[in-house]
Amino acid sequence: MLSDGEQVLAFTSGLMDGDTWLITLTDRRIIFLDKGMIYGLKQASIGLDKVNAVSGKTGLIFGLITIEDGASQRHISNVWKKTVVKFVNKVRDALEQRRQPAPVYNQPQGTDVVSMLERLGALKANGIITDQEFEQQKRKILTG
Repeated sequence: MLSDGEQVLAFTSGLMDGDTWLITLTDRRIIFLDKGMIYGLKQASIGLDKVNAVSGKTGLIFGLITIEDGASQRHISNVWKKTVVKFVNKVRDALEQRRQPAPVYNQPQGTDVVSMLERLGALKANGIITDQEFEQQKRKILTG
C-alpha cells in the first residue's frame, strides 16, 4: 500500500460511510482502507497537499475526526477518544512540515576558496573522495 520511502506517522480507525475504516497518516498522504468481508479491500487516499483542514471532537468514549479537502469533507466517527487528538495533531504537524520551504544551504560569505581547495585536496589525498569527485567539487568551488 505504501510507496517506496513513504513513512507511516499515525493511524486510527473509525466509521465512515457505514463501514469501519483504517485511517493512516503518512509523510505524503492520508490513506483510507476498508477490508470488507464480501467486497475485498477498498482504498482511497488524499495527498497532504490537497488537505485543507483537519479537526477532531471527543465525547465520553469515542470521537469524530473531520478531514476536508478541496472536493469533500470526510467524517470519521466512533474513533477511540484517546487517538482523536493525537491523530489530528500529527496531521496538522505533517501539513505544517509540508508548507515550510526547504532550507537553502548557501556557501558562507567570505569563505576562502584556497582553503576550501586545500581541504578538498586533503580528502582526495587520503582516499576519501575519488579523482572524479575531486574534479566535480573543484569546479563547483571555482564557479561559485
